[in-house]
Amino acid sequence: MTTVFIGGSRAVSRLPSVVREKLDDLINRNCTILVGDANGADKVVQQHFAQRGYSHVIVYCMDHCRNNLGGWPLRQVSRPGARKDFTYYAVKDAAMTQDAKCGVMLWDGKSKGTLNNVQHLINEGKKTLVYFAPERAFRKLTSEQDLEELLQRCSQEHLQAAQRQIKAKIPTVSQLPLHVPQP
Repeated sequence: MTTVFIGGSRAVSRLPSVVREKLDDLINRNCTILVGDANGADKVVQQHFAQRGYSHVIVYCMDHCRNNLGGWPLRQVSRPGARKDFTYYAVKDAAMTQDAKCGVMLWDGKSKGTLNNVQHLINEGKKTLVYFAPERAFRKLTSEQDLEELLQRCSQEHLQAAQRQIKAKIPTVSQLPLHVPQP
């Protein structure tokens, strides 16, 4: 069973039909879905799987779970003593990156968190399917070159701002102090 990390921007409030079709394909392939607990993409992805009664979902959260619409198993990640900021929640995403075989990201071309996840997945050698909202299409990324080609299609102003924040605040996956209790 393939394990897929699905994530995206908090700005996502509904799923385009092409994304719903991809999620249904993952159901048909009996994939294990790793999803976060944030509002936005995480919540609408959870809603899709809950409406379909899909049970192979694991919700990753920090010390407190914000959303678990299907009552699925939780994988709680902790980072003791940390402020609840961007870096705090990136720890949860890093755990999903480590546990997944591949990723599906819903990206608006602006979200620093989603960009960070895409970069980590690619750096870990994990294929990533990115729904690139500005083009309303999926792009398959398997290498740094694929990622660079996608980034060329973004607003350079948004991209530079996101990259500055990521570099200033987010260590690589291997540098993050993770504590992920096993079920």
